[in-house]
Amino acid sequence: MRIPPHYQQPSWQRFFAGAAIGAIISWGVFLFIFGVIQEKHKTIIDEQELTIQKLRKDKEIYQEEYIKLNKEAQQKITVQEINIHLTNGDKYLFKDFMIKNIEDEVEKDLSDLIAKDIESVSSSHLLIERTIENKVFKRDGKEYKLEMTKFMLLTTIYIEVEISFLE
Repeated sequence: MRIPPHYQQPSWQRFFAGAAIGAIISWGVFLFIFGVIQEKHKTIIDEQELTIQKLRKDKEIYQEEYIKLNKEAQQKITVQEINIHLTNGDKYLFKDFMIKNIEDEVEKDLSDLIAKDIESVSSSHLLIERTIENKVFKRDGKEYKLEMTKFMLLTTIYIEVEISFLE
């Protein structure tokens, strides 16, 4: 068997040359189009990665703020501190340290209220008042009692009391 001698004919040579050149040109066009498409996809992916990073940072910031606000809200809901103020201690000629001792004793009695929620403290307002008013103080051989004049309930309990002789 013999291969036909088509390679010697100029028309066939032009056909094969054209086919080879067309294959090379089409391969070049394919690579160019594929490269352009890949470049577009790469830019889209880069933009999406930047967007994802920004969203993750935003999410972290919002989560930190959310945790912070929850802690603040939780602290606002509970009693954090108790302040007692004796208003008429000077009337009975008490020294500052005696007034401070009386205030500290009342605070010590009410220290159970710290870290309790405000609703339960407000519902036990009368119990707090009776606790303060039933306390008897003995100073210099005399007995004194307290009377609650002002009660403010926020995250800090502020109570003003007046002292008088026990009858």
